[in-house]
Amino acid sequence: MVHHEPFPGRRAALVFVLLLAVIVGAVTAGMLWTAGARADRALAVHRHEVTATTTGPAKEPQIATRFGGEAQAVAPAVWDYPAHVQRSGSVVVPPGSARGHTLAIWVDDSGTQARPPGDAANRALVAFSGGTATGVAVGAMGAGLLIFVRRTVDAHGLAAWEREWEQVEPVWSGRLRRGSGSGGGGGGGPGPEDDG
Repeated sequence: MVHHEPFPGRRAALVFVLLLAVIVGAVTAGMLWTAGARADRALAVHRHEVTATTTGPAKEPQIATRFGGEAQAVAPAVWDYPAHVQRSGSVVVPPGSARGHTLAIWVDDSGTQARPPGDAANRALVAFSGGTATGVAVGAMGAGLLIFVRRTVDAHGLAAWEREWEQVEPVWSGRLRRGSGSGGGGGGGPGPEDDG
């Protein structure tokens, strides 16, 4: 009787799936880093750092800053962009800032306040998060596929083993199947030729 290994190469398949997940995660992180750097460079062309001057005192924040961050307040301010074109709006300042406080802000090509171009730390966070999520997803799908294949192979192996056991067991145990005995009576007793 042939012994069927339930799932040959199980460890090799698992190592392959883990390696694939790491490679796909790393490639994804690299692609996200490159795309983020390209987007940041394109955005930086349309972002300009200017100096704003507050025209009134800071208004204390009405709600507590989330996540225990440093408290921030807003104050009315003015800045020039493009050159000799004055703009105004509210800017974020430290609490208690007086009129005439200056600070750097970012504006777009029209002089409207805008978010600053991305930095390497944010880009690294996005790349790491995206690469990790992709690697985990690939690993989970690969593990699920391995489990499915293992169960299928195990089921086929057990079915083949049972078929072989049905053929071997009567001989091995000394029990003959019904109708498989020698002679016409099948009872194992003496045949008619043994009389007299």
